[in-house]
Amino acid sequence: MRGFRFVIAAGFLAVIGAPTGAAPPGSFNAIASAGDNESIGMALARRQIARGETVDALATLERVIILHPQSMAARLLHAGVLCLADDRQGSLIEFERLRGYSFSKAQWAEATAPCRARTGG
Repeated sequence: MRGFRFVIAAGFLAVIGAPTGAAPPGSFNAIASAGDNESIGMALARRQIARGETVDALATLERVIILHPQSMAARLLHAGVLCLADDRQGSLIEFERLRGYSFSKAQWAEATAPCRARTGG
């Protein structure tokens, strides 16, 4: 009976162990460590945004913010991605918190584009 349980458990894990479309094991480490370096994390988040991977981009930016709490650029981009995730209220709150900081017009335009696109202005 014990061997039978093991076979059933192993079969169950084989079936549910790796979801369809899961990232290869090596890429998880690359994504997890991307936030360690602010510029690499920001670049990864931009690629994720371009591919429509909104939740992944939010997670990447949150990791960057946790590891680099003074990164106003990551906070600004995160505020914009909140709009992509249909959290307009959260996005507006974040933008309001960031208004006192110096950002280039290009940075502000990049971050606010998702909100402008969703509201038509």
